[in-house]
Amino acid sequence: MITETIGVGRRKTAVASVRLRPGNGQVKINGRPFEVYFPLEIQRETIIEPIKSVGKAGHYDLVITVRGGGIEGQVIATRLGIARALVGEEGERRQDLKTKGFLTRDPRKRERKKYGLKGARKRFQFSKR
Repeated sequence: MITETIGVGRRKTAVASVRLRPGNGQVKINGRPFEVYFPLEIQRETIIEPIKSVGKAGHYDLVITVRGGGIEGQVIATRLGIARALVGEEGERRQDLKTKGFLTRDPRKRERKKYGLKGARKRFQFSKR
């Protein structure tokens, strides 16, 4: 029987569903290899940070589904999902991951555009004459 833990992470409009299962360190994102979906090394390092901090790098296979947002939002959402899945598997890890900031959900979202303005806050140029 394969034990599988699921964690969901969000950031802005990006939502990542992470399936954590015992394995040899394989990562698939939306059916594609890790290096193809996130080509930058810094993005891959950011995603794997929670697993490294627990000291279990290479012990888990990750199957990730991510939707919405931009690339950076997806990276942070995926990191949060991995951290939540690790806590779901073993509750003692919670304090360690929390102090490192991996379990903090960034609540900031895009402010909506208001009528009569160019954007959320920017106004049209004022002309006296």
